[in-house]
Amino acid sequence: MYGYEKCRMEGREVHQWLCGFTFLLLLLITAEGLFVNITILESAVEKGAVCLDGSPPAYHLDRGFGNGVNNWLVQIEGGGWCNSIRDCNSRKKTHLGSSKLMETPLAFSGIMSNDYSLNPYFYNWNKVKVRYCDGASFTGDVEAVDPVNNLHFRGARIFQAVMEDLLAKGMKNARNAILSGCSAGGLTSILHCDKFKAFLPYAGRVKCLSDAGFFIDVKTITGEPIIQQFYNDVVTLHGSAKNLHRTCMSKMNPGLCFFPQNTASYIQTPLFLINSAYDYWQVRVSLIPNHVDPNGEWTNCKTNLAECQPQQLNAIQGFRSELVRALNELGPSSARGYYINSCYLHCHTELQNLWHSPNSPRLFNKTIAEAAGEWFFDRSDFQKIDCPYPCNKSCFQSSS
Repeated sequence: MYGYEKCRMEGREVHQWLCGFTFLLLLLITAEGLFVNITILESAVEKGAVCLDGSPPAYHLDRGFGNGVNNWLVQIEGGGWCNSIRDCNSRKKTHLGSSKLMETPLAFSGIMSNDYSLNPYFYNWNKVKVRYCDGASFTGDVEAVDPVNNLHFRGARIFQAVMEDLLAKGMKNARNAILSGCSAGGLTSILHCDKFKAFLPYAGRVKCLSDAGFFIDVKTITGEPIIQQFYNDVVTLHGSAKNLHRTCMSKMNPGLCFFPQNTASYIQTPLFLINSAYDYWQVRVSLIPNHVDPNGEWTNCKTNLAECQPQQLNAIQGFRSELVRALNELGPSSARGYYINSCYLHCHTELQNLWHSPNSPRLFNKTIAEAAGEWFFDRSDFQKIDCPYPCNKSCFQSSS
């Protein structure tokens, strides 16, 4: 485990805040769950599939048992993105850019738990946590290596190499399979959803689940397109365009095709979206970044929505409206499910108290685990959006 100061990145606050969040998430997961050793994929190096610093990619695999031996859940780690040489150079000095710095063993919890009472639908599946060390949601592929900082932008090659290794270790025989992830990993599960399905042409069910990965193209409260500019820089630096959806890019520039709202409607594989309508990360970083609030007038509100002044809450309700609008503009689809609650959270699936427990948040009386499981096994087309904050009282029973 690496502390916040060791993990912390220089540069834009998007990295600094996300690094602290990642550390908190790891701390919470470590407090509960199964510990799984790391697999360093040395064979990927000869394919050029390497982390930012040139080290091999890695994953953690917990084998399935019972009637789950031929079912696979592949969970992609989150942790933001890097959009400049400086930012990526800082990132490579952390576990988000180098397998040399990754902690092992890693705790599995929530959707990764092997306990039926905590994870009723997927507890006995083969469960994989793919470590995130490229900084572009596994989309980059630049042949040249930065000569000064020895930076490698090879995320798409990492995804390919890891999937090939898992296929060889039994995933090729999968009856059921899910590609999932939280935050930047949730974005990965959207952007690579159809590619994942293509690896498993003979499986009975292959679906994707995105947790807090539906990042929207929203302007700050002062009208700046900060997140749009940031994504455009990520895509340009990492050479991601070749791995984004071609139909989307025939209509708009590649940076915009990094946004799920512009890509998800083209995905053919069934997709389940788990998101807060008041996503904690997006509100704090995309809508109200620190530089638009130099006097700290939003500090309490950004920490706790109950502390917002009426005009501040109106702006945050406006963010919800933008997110709901973006979802609706995807168009109707019987293959797309969604669980959009009103809790002020970012990432739900890997924390046990949010995924499935007596005090978990509920939407239409379903925990996230129940809704996702029923959707996956075609028992429900779960497509629910919560009423606006503060109507869902179950949110206040949870603690992230």
